[in-house]
Amino acid sequence: MTIKRAAWNAGKTAATYGARYAVRRAKQSTALKAAALTAGLAAGVTVGVAAYIHSSRRRSMRGKVVVITGGSRGLGLEIARQFGLAGSHLVLAARDEEELQRARVMLANEKAAHNGESVETVVADVSTPEGAQKVIDAAHDRYGRIDVLVNNAGVMHVAPFVDQPTEAFEEAMRTNFFSALYMTQAVVEEMRQRGEGHIVNIASIGGKIAVPHMLPYVASKFAFVGFSEGLHAELAPDGVHVLTVCPGLMRTGSFVQAKFGGRRQEEYTWFGLSSATPGLSISARAAARKIFRSTVAGCAEITITPQAWVAARIVGVAPGKAACLAGMANKAILPKEGGISEPVRGAELRQPTNTAAKAWSTHLQTQHNQIAS
Repeated sequence: MTIKRAAWNAGKTAATYGARYAVRRAKQSTALKAAALTAGLAAGVTVGVAAYIHSSRRRSMRGKVVVITGGSRGLGLEIARQFGLAGSHLVLAARDEEELQRARVMLANEKAAHNGESVETVVADVSTPEGAQKVIDAAHDRYGRIDVLVNNAGVMHVAPFVDQPTEAFEEAMRTNFFSALYMTQAVVEEMRQRGEGHIVNIASIGGKIAVPHMLPYVASKFAFVGFSEGLHAELAPDGVHVLTVCPGLMRTGSFVQAKFGGRRQEEYTWFGLSSATPGLSISARAAARKIFRSTVAGCAEITITPQAWVAARIVGVAPGKAACLAGMANKAILPKEGGISEPVRGAELRQPTNTAAKAWSTHLQTQHNQIAS
């Protein structure tokens, strides 16, 4: 074979393979374009379906009667806002009449209460059976039924165990546990008879993790979580959805309302910083949105904030290690025991004197209507 002939054959072969490669590339390009188009359409359909489901679920709360304890400020008020924007009728219960009226105005200003016409406020202490029944009766008198009950009333005591009086444990159990028990007892039968209803129990990650210096709160929330999870199992066959909510740290200014004992100023400082710092905590509004979505979806339990979710899993998998870590934190970081056992609210303690720190503290106290009166 001559060199010329060999070169011709080589060129012909290269051209053939080049043509085949070009055809394959064209087919692949077409296939890739088709795949990309299909993926885009699928993503669009998925987003559209998700938006439709979310919208339809939100509409499912229109006209529903929602009772919220501890509804005058903080997380309770933000939950009321979410249901109000969805068109629900609201019944807010709290002990302070002025706070309730401020809440009504805020909801009306944000068009979450139809100019206040769909908000009933009830001044009551739901930690007593009589107070709980007063709220239920007010809801029935105004709207004739209750579709959603949100048990949100709560109190916090912060101090080492030896500086916590017995009264702190008793108050925590009455407010954090028995108030929810009394409210649930007063409403559960009508929900079972209708075969539908929602009970939303605002517990805490403190109901799954034993946090040092907060034992009255922890004991009451552990009881609340157990009650709520058991209630879900018993009422699910009757069509009544029970949602257990375990939030982590939230920026609601709750440290202003919490009661501090022991080395009160030091306890106030660490608790306030941890509960108010972005990155460690979540805003009440963001938490309320999650709670609303989980309620309409019929979820059984949610843990709010990634940190709380991880911490709960660590305790579940390695409780001994978690207890050791909590002990180390108690020894190395938290204030020492020995101080004043008589608790006072955070609002009564010394506020920061530095201008920037004072401004930040004031902002945290006033947001979500949390400032002490």
